[in-house]
Amino acid sequence: MTEKEGEILIKLARKATSEYLSVGRIIEPPKNLPQKLMTEKYGLFVTLEKIQIDEQGVWHRVLRGCIGFPEPVYPLAKAAILAAIYAATEDPRFPPVTLNELRSIIFEISILSNIRLLKAEKPSDYPKMIRVGYDGLLIERGANRGLLLPQVAVEYNWDEVTFLQQACLKAGLPPDAWQLPGTKIYVFQAQIFYELEPDGRVIERKIYLSRRPSYIFEEQQ
Repeated sequence: MTEKEGEILIKLARKATSEYLSVGRIIEPPKNLPQKLMTEKYGLFVTLEKIQIDEQGVWHRVLRGCIGFPEPVYPLAKAAILAAIYAATEDPRFPPVTLNELRSIIFEISILSNIRLLKAEKPSDYPKMIRVGYDGLLIERGANRGLLLPQVAVEYNWDEVTFLQQACLKAGLPPDAWQLPGTKIYVFQAQIFYELEPDGRVIERKIYLSRRPSYIFEEQQ
């Protein structure tokens, strides 16, 4: 995606959230959007972060909601609209965002690559197969699933093992579930766009790219 396309998606996500919080209506994508955004399907997540200012006048970004679609089930524009509304109103970790809060919330969109299943000879190989700062994780065991975006491990300064453990916890599993037979571990990448300030300029977010290891993966079916 170009930075301009990322900006369009961010502004669309913000407009959709504002409209929903105002009148309870889910907007349709405008017909004048670039065709790519109306037709191409990718996994997509919207992250909302609230700006808070401490006693020293320093800005802090605090998570306020994050929901999306791991698989490419909707065209990009529709995915951005729905994920933004869900992140603002249906993230079970937080109360719904209020309309007034939008003035202090930064919107971030992560457009996901295909999800790939890691194949390891033994569980202890998994940490060597993950690239912190490049890969996101999806853990799956039975009906439990947990996803963490690539930027999360960087923001919290996690190593590969901690990243795996936290993804298990996100899935509602014990932190060592990644080592158990039958647990599936997927990786993906993301292109990220975000506002520098609430309703401000949109840029592409670059995260640290770690050393690329050699590993085998296969497309998720």
